[in-house]
Amino acid sequence: MAFGRSSRKGPPPVEPVTLKILVAGGFGVGKTTLVGSVSEIRPLRTEENLTEASRPVDDLAGVESKSTTTVAMDFGRITLRDDLVLYLFGTPGQDRFWFLWDELAQGALGAVVLVDTRRLEDSFACIDYFERRGIPFAVAVNCFEGSDAHPPEAVRAALDLDPEVPLLMTDARRREAVKEVLVAVVRHAMTFTEPTPEPAAT
Repeated sequence: MAFGRSSRKGPPPVEPVTLKILVAGGFGVGKTTLVGSVSEIRPLRTEENLTEASRPVDDLAGVESKSTTTVAMDFGRITLRDDLVLYLFGTPGQDRFWFLWDELAQGALGAVVLVDTRRLEDSFACIDYFERRGIPFAVAVNCFEGSDAHPPEAVRAALDLDPEVPLLMTDARRREAVKEVLVAVVRHAMTFTEPTPEPAAT
């Protein structure tokens, strides 16, 4: 008995949509950890050791145990569904590396602003950056061990966030928690309407 190839053909393979998401936040907030915890590939990291020369520049208050810093970007990838893949780009947190942000932001669908409530002011510049450029973002509060718990409404008020900006409590070390944040960013970006600028005063 001869066996030939089946003439039945299945559906053509689905070509996934690929989206670019930025992961931003202040120095030492957990961006590298977030990308690493959720990436299905070995994440690309550009970390360098902190030196004595950098100590006057990098504020280590609250993150005294930190010994390395991202100097260019972190990169990872996660498949949310068969037809949806996210490429994650973690931005450097220090002001002196902000010249890289405009290049990293090109083509981004949206962003995650990772926040540490012990250093809340470090996130103001990131939020302002995305608001000014009309890039939709979600805020994720990284719940560090030993830090005081604050209700989401208090964090939202302190950051002066618009009502439509998603705010989630998360743990950057936990894959499922980070996935929830990424889903929230994508959903927000899909319904985002850039605010109409106010007319100039005459």
